[in-house]
Amino acid sequence: MINQELRKTINIGLIAGGITLSLSMIGIIDAFNQRFIVTDYLTLAQLLLFGCAFIAGYLAVAQQKSGLPTKLLHGALAGILSGVPTFLLILLTLVWESIRNSFINVKPDLIEILTFSNESAVVGGLLLMFWFGVLGIVGVGFAQLPSRFRSPFTRGLSWAVGIGIMSEILVGILRPRLSSDAIRNLFGSTGMNLVPFLVVLVLVTAVSFWWHQGGQTQYHSVRDNLTPTQQKYSRRIVISLLVIFLLILPSLLGVYLSEIFNSVGLYILMGLGLNIAIGLAGLLDLGYVTNFAVGAYIMALLTSSSEFGLSEPTSFWIAVPICVVAAMATGFILALPVLKMRGDYLAIATLGFGEIIRVLARSDALKEFIGGAQGILQIPQAQISGFVAQALGFVLDPINNFLQRFELGILATNSNGDIVFGNPPQLYYLLILASLLMLFISRRLNNSRTGRRWMAIREDEDVAAAMGINTINAKVVAFTLSAASGGLAGAIFAAKLGSIFPHSFQLLISVNVLSLIIVGGLGSIPGVIVGAFALVGIPELLREFAEFRLLLYGIALILMMLVRPEGLWPSEVRRREIQGDEETAVPITTKS
Repeated sequence: MINQELRKTINIGLIAGGITLSLSMIGIIDAFNQRFIVTDYLTLAQLLLFGCAFIAGYLAVAQQKSGLPTKLLHGALAGILSGVPTFLLILLTLVWESIRNSFINVKPDLIEILTFSNESAVVGGLLLMFWFGVLGIVGVGFAQLPSRFRSPFTRGLSWAVGIGIMSEILVGILRPRLSSDAIRNLFGSTGMNLVPFLVVLVLVTAVSFWWHQGGQTQYHSVRDNLTPTQQKYSRRIVISLLVIFLLILPSLLGVYLSEIFNSVGLYILMGLGLNIAIGLAGLLDLGYVTNFAVGAYIMALLTSSSEFGLSEPTSFWIAVPICVVAAMATGFILALPVLKMRGDYLAIATLGFGEIIRVLARSDALKEFIGGAQGILQIPQAQISGFVAQALGFVLDPINNFLQRFELGILATNSNGDIVFGNPPQLYYLLILASLLMLFISRRLNNSRTGRRWMAIREDEDVAAAMGINTINAKVVAFTLSAASGGLAGAIFAAKLGSIFPHSFQLLISVNVLSLIIVGGLGSIPGVIVGAFALVGIPELLREFAEFRLLLYGIALILMMLVRPEGLWPSEVRRREIQGDEETAVPITTKS
């Protein structure tokens, strides 16, 4: 009879094997094999394959009380089992020559990866299982390490792998600032060189170990011993350095990376707005793209010089507040029919509103007003001109002249003395300004009485009503204020592209915004930023992710629900709710 620990090991090994097989058959292994982490040594595909076996061995013995020999056997078994499904796939390709007719991603290139380019597929498959068993044993050894060593090493490995994955991006940033020899010493043609990889691994591990062994205590001791005046000045210095970094960031990143940051910025704007409805008030809105579309179309109608625009188009700065107000009005109107709905019913109703707006935008009924499927063209870029541009140029030009010595720069005027937010580095500043404005508003709302009313409704609407909170008014305000940020994002989006079309406002936008809030942390303002970079920025940086974006979103959401349901950067309230850290009441005793 199989004992409990052995059954657990078998289950973990087979689950890891199923994951490995799935990664292979859906094409991820083949696609990610082009991305080197360590040049000529390790690809992202190999990391995923070997990581499954390593984690299987680790999890198999993580809570076992057996002796070390038994744990090593369990780790080896878990590792070998994680390779069994993949080995069976290799054997299947030998007897089923037309397998690609049913599974198009099972290509010769994939089999070559799985068999380490061995001439005999059977020998290569057995070799794969052998190395999986070895990695299962390594996972056992890792599990035996004390936590004070395990955690720093994990951080060091994460940093080294992250830099290796982003090596192509980092080379583009460093090329204008370092010599060719220095770049060749750090990075190969497709990844990080082995020695720099090991240096980063050791260095980050050592710093992390020092931090947890006493560095953190020393830091807090020094910080707590500062006088109030010193603390105030230290905060100002940190904020000043952060502002300087944000100002020069586009010149460090270049056009391509600035464009990615701009995409992230748009989703941060929408995430901050939707976070009001979902994160604070608990209103599951799946039609948030409606507000985004309204802002974009109002901007197009007010500023475009096409047949659909005004006879005398307005400027971007006059149109922006109108776009925000129009989006808020839309949020208010669409909130009225769903005020008594909750949960899934509310989600379905708001989803329907989003689809109605998209269908109307492309219908012939409104074609003569908003262009239908042809959209609206000739939307001008945002710009600052006249006296304001001259005043800003008086300040910005000397700063740019100074920064050019270091091949840096900030927002600049053109030959006419105007500031045009046309190319990605210039548009970045507009999005930073809008994001900071919404961050300020969101933070104020979080700490206001209105925010506390929303949180009470989120926890239990019936109890909130019994306490005297007007839930109807609170919901209307939440929907209305939430829509404002979406309208602002839509307005900037229209000016960014110079044209808008109905297919730009799909349901997927609402799903993306909802996903980044869940991953970052419901109700958390920093969580919105972290979630936007995780779900929007990383897939844009790594071209291999584009084909599997929705799949990775699903995996990320499932993992977050299982491993960290409060999010990557949760709010304090949400963390207490999830982890059950509510303070217990202490009974009051009286002396007789």
